[in-house]
Amino acid sequence: MQFKHIIGQEAVKQRLMNTVKDNRVSHAQLFLGPEGSGSLALAVAYAQYLSCEDRQPDDSCGVCSSCRKYQKLSHPDLHFSYPFFAKDKNDTALTFIEQWRAALLGNPYLSLDSWRGYLDAENKQANINIAECHQIIKKLSFKPFESAYKVLILWLPEYLDKEGNSLLKIIEEPQPNTLFLLVAQNQDQILNTILSRTQLVKVPALTYDDIKQELMGNQHQTELAASEIAYLSNGNMTEALAMLNEETKSFHGLFVQWLRLCYANKGPELISFVEQAAKLGRENQKNFLKYGISFIRECCLIMAGAETLVHLPPNELDTAQKMTKVMNMPSAQAISEELEKAHYHVERNANPKILFLDVSLQIVKVLNFKTLPQGTLYIPS
Repeated sequence: MQFKHIIGQEAVKQRLMNTVKDNRVSHAQLFLGPEGSGSLALAVAYAQYLSCEDRQPDDSCGVCSSCRKYQKLSHPDLHFSYPFFAKDKNDTALTFIEQWRAALLGNPYLSLDSWRGYLDAENKQANINIAECHQIIKKLSFKPFESAYKVLILWLPEYLDKEGNSLLKIIEEPQPNTLFLLVAQNQDQILNTILSRTQLVKVPALTYDDIKQELMGNQHQTELAASEIAYLSNGNMTEALAMLNEETKSFHGLFVQWLRLCYANKGPELISFVEQAAKLGRENQKNFLKYGISFIRECCLIMAGAETLVHLPPNELDTAQKMTKVMNMPSAQAISEELEKAHYHVERNANPKILFLDVSLQIVKVLNFKTLPQGTLYIPS
């Protein structure tokens, strides 16, 4: 994997290449970034750059023997560790290496949910077990075979339990030319003993423009569809790619209609809306709620005077601007919290009719009895 194939993150790429050019490669690094930011892809591209036999000023060459093996994730000095769903206490990451290569080559913006889809996970919990920790120590006890560096990329160290303390010595005192790259999403869930022994590489979420350009250029989406998906994904390329496989639709009209019915407190019409929402299907329900959360957030940005940060098509922006004249921050926050709770419960297979009816009643209370200032709420059709 080469840097040029990774979306955005130009500053991070340059910083990583500079560590190689300046001979300042730390033996243990933590790539910390939210889901869909490309932190795993960056770690692989960095390892390939280090091992490239004809390193270019701004990327690995992509054609040497080392690069060709890296592109297949089959280089003898490249090792991976990751959470898996063990069926036996002796299972390690090597047990699932073929599935891992297929998953990562298929989608460099891999999430734990999509990784689960490659495995017979059943109801098991993902973790990195003690057998895998011992396997890591064994892998890193040997010198590199072909390249200048032996590299181990450990994806989601958050799933290391106390067994991870067995890795402390090899992280702190590795063999010469051994590189330990951890790729994490939540710093607070990593063992402090491991965290303190690594150099932090912060990977920010992707920008709206990064995702939009990728969807238009390489995913062949129209500007309108790319704008909608980039807006809903909120910097998460994993989410954006998942949305490409779903029915593309605009939720703006439906969401505004919902708010109007809630404000008018029209019980029979709200029941009809609940019936309609229940038929959307789980993924579309999640995307509908995510749209609502994002739309309310944009309204908050307008109210806060940060209109330059708003990414809405003209007609939706016009609606949002009109709403901000009659909606205040507390009411917007209250609605957003209800939508977030609903999204959480949809993911956990809550009954959609009961869920959307309950959320509707909560929004009715917010709009009519709680946080809105006196006056009429006008939401245009």
